[in-house]
Amino acid sequence: MASLSRRDLLRTGAASGLGIVVAGSVDAIAAPSAAAQVKRPTGYGALVDDPAGLLALPKGFRYQVVAQAGVTKLETGEPTPSDADGTACFRNGRGFVLVNNHEIGGGEEFRVPALPGLTYDPGAGGGTTNIVVDRDGNRQIEYVSLAGTHNNCAGGVTPWGTWLTCEETEQRAGGVYQKDHGYVFEVDAFDRDANLEPIPLKFLGRYSHEAVAVDPRTNEIYLTEDASGPNGLYFRWVPPKGFRGGKGALRKLALSEGGDTAGTLQAMSCFKGSRHIDDLSEATTPGTKYKVRWVDVPDRDAKAVSVRKQFAAGQVTHSRKLEGAYWGDGGAYFVASYARISDGSVNEHDGQVWFYDPHAGTIELKTIYGVNPDPEADTNYDGPDNITVSPHGGLILAEDGEGLSHLVGVTADGQSYPMARNELNDSEFTGPTFSQDGRILFANIQTPGYVFAITGPWGH
Repeated sequence: MASLSRRDLLRTGAASGLGIVVAGSVDAIAAPSAAAQVKRPTGYGALVDDPAGLLALPKGFRYQVVAQAGVTKLETGEPTPSDADGTACFRNGRGFVLVNNHEIGGGEEFRVPALPGLTYDPGAGGGTTNIVVDRDGNRQIEYVSLAGTHNNCAGGVTPWGTWLTCEETEQRAGGVYQKDHGYVFEVDAFDRDANLEPIPLKFLGRYSHEAVAVDPRTNEIYLTEDASGPNGLYFRWVPPKGFRGGKGALRKLALSEGGDTAGTLQAMSCFKGSRHIDDLSEATTPGTKYKVRWVDVPDRDAKAVSVRKQFAAGQVTHSRKLEGAYWGDGGAYFVASYARISDGSVNEHDGQVWFYDPHAGTIELKTIYGVNPDPEADTNYDGPDNITVSPHGGLILAEDGEGLSHLVGVTADGQSYPMARNELNDSEFTGPTFSQDGRILFANIQTPGYVFAITGPWGH
C-alpha cells in the first residue's frame, strides 16, 4: 500500500454482479454508454466541508474518531500505533470489535508495543490492535493482539470469524530483524489467549502479501501480492486432504509435521484461448474473461529467490499493484490498483477489479478506471486499494491515488459517487468495513493515523 503507492510512483516521475466502468478518463477505453453511467448524479449527494478539517461527508452523515495514532491510548498506556491499514469488524454481545492492521515498516513514530507473549520479532514494529466499540461505534478499549510483525498491510476475514493479517514485505532476518518476514498471521478478535505465541502461516508463502479471500466451502485461500520487478502474482492455497477450517485449525496445521509446506500453493496463469496472458493490464474492457490454470510454486518460502521470480517467461500471469480482496457472489474479488508502461505493464489504467469464479475456472474484469486526467476533481477517482461490499448495495473502495483522496461508493448498476473525502491531507484511505448490522462504516486515514466510525441515512 503506502510503501508502493501510485502516488509515490507519480511523484518520482513515473458488489454484487457488478459489470461496470468507474470514472477517470473512461471514454478512451469504454463504450460511450458505459462512460455515461458515471456522469449522472447518484449516491448520497454532494460532500459537505468539515469545519474540523478531517472528513467531508454527504449531508446527514456524521463521523466520530475511534482511534488516533499517538493520541488515544492502549489499555497498557502506550499510544495507539501509527499507520492504520486493513481492518475487520466482528460483532460481540455489546457492540463490535475491530481488528486494525498497522503498516509499520520501521520509521513510524508510534510502534506496536512488543508485549510478552504477543511478539513474533521484537525488531519489527508492526502488528494489530483490537478496538472494542459499543453499538454506536463509541470507543471502549484498545489492546495489542499481535506485535513484532512488519508492514501489516491488508488481509481478510475467515469463515470462522478470525482475521488474517498480511505482511507486505520480503524482509529477511538481519540487523534489527531477528526473523524472516513476509508471512500471514491469524488474529482472533475475542480470545486473547489464541493470539499468544504468534505463528507465521508459512504454508501460505513468503512474499509481499497484500490481502486474502477465503472460500467458505473449500477453505481454499486466495492471495494478492503487491510487488514489482517483475510485477506481483495472484495465488491460491489448496488445503491438504482432510483439513477442516475453524478457529485454531490454521495454527495447528502450521505447527504440524511438514506444516511449512502443508497443502499446495499455486500461482495464477491466464489464457485467452491458447494465448497466454502475461499481464492483467492487457484487459481494457469490462466483461473480459480469461481461463485460469494454476501453477505450483517451487519454493514458497523463497529461500533463495523471490516467489514471483521462480517462474519462466510465459508460465504465470503478473499484475502491478495487486491490492484488496474479498469473497462474495461465490467467488473471489481482487483489485489491481494501477498500471503504467514504465513498470512493465502492457497498458495503463488507474484501477481494475477482477472476479475469480472457482466453478468456471475463469477471471472476469468487472471494473476498470481510465487514467485520471484531473486527480484534484472531486468527481474523478483513481487507485482503488482496499475494497468492501456494502450491505446497502454495491461497493465501497478506498482510494490510494493522486490528488484528492476519497472513499468511493459504486452502485449495483455501475454508478460511482464520493462517499467521503480526506480534508486533512492527501493520505490514502484504508480499511473500509461495515458493522454487521450495516449501521456503521469504519474506515481509516492512514497518515497520521485515524480510525473513523461513519453513520448516517444508509440505504436512502
